[in-house]
Amino acid sequence: MSKSLTIHHQDTLEDHPDTRSPDTHQDPFAKTVFGFWLYLMTDCLLFATLFCTFAVLHNSTYGGPSARILFHLPTVFGETMILLFSSFICGCSMLYALRNAKTKVMLCLIVTFLLGVSFLFIELSEFTDIVQGGHSWQDSAFLSSYFTLVGTHGLHITFGMLWIAVMIAQIYRLGVTTNTFRRLAVLNMFWHFLDVVWIFIFTFVYLMGVI
Repeated sequence: MSKSLTIHHQDTLEDHPDTRSPDTHQDPFAKTVFGFWLYLMTDCLLFATLFCTFAVLHNSTYGGPSARILFHLPTVFGETMILLFSSFICGCSMLYALRNAKTKVMLCLIVTFLLGVSFLFIELSEFTDIVQGGHSWQDSAFLSSYFTLVGTHGLHITFGMLWIAVMIAQIYRLGVTTNTFRRLAVLNMFWHFLDVVWIFIFTFVYLMGVI
C-alpha cells in the first residue's frame, strides 16, 4: 500500500492501529460519506414518490394495452442480470483500490461502464418498441407513470456512467490516492443504490405487472 493511500486513524483505542487502508469513519471520508447518504435519502424520496404514483395509476390504461401485453419478461430479466453483474464488478474495484492495484481498478470500472451501456441499450430498445407499437407516454396514465419511473432510473444510470468515465480518467492520471479512493467509494454507493432501485422496478413494475 502506497503512502498516498495511508490515513492515520485518530481517536482509536488500539495502541497500533492498522493504517494501511483509509478509515471511512475519519475525515475526510466521514463528512463526504455522510453528505452522500443524505443525497441518497432524497433520491429515495424521489423514487418512492414515483413508485407510489405508478401503484395508483398502473390500472389506468384508458383502453390501451396493459403491462401483461407490453412487457417481455425475459428481456427485462436479462437487463436485471446485467445490472447485478455490473454492481458486483463495481464493488470489486473497491477491493482492488485497497490493494492499490491501479490497472485492475480501471479494468473493473471499464467493464462496469460497458455493462451500463448494454443495460441502457436494452432499455432504450424496449422504449422504442413500445412507442413504435403506437403506445407513447401520452396515451394513458399507466404509460405516463411507467415511462417516468423507468426513465428516471435510466437517467440516473446515464449520470453514473458519466461519473465512471471521469473516475477512469482520474485513476489513470492520479492513481489510487486518498481523494480518488473517496470518490470511488461514493461512486460505488451510487451504483449499488441504482441496483437496489432496479430490483424494486423489476419486481413491482415488470414481474407483478406480467404475472
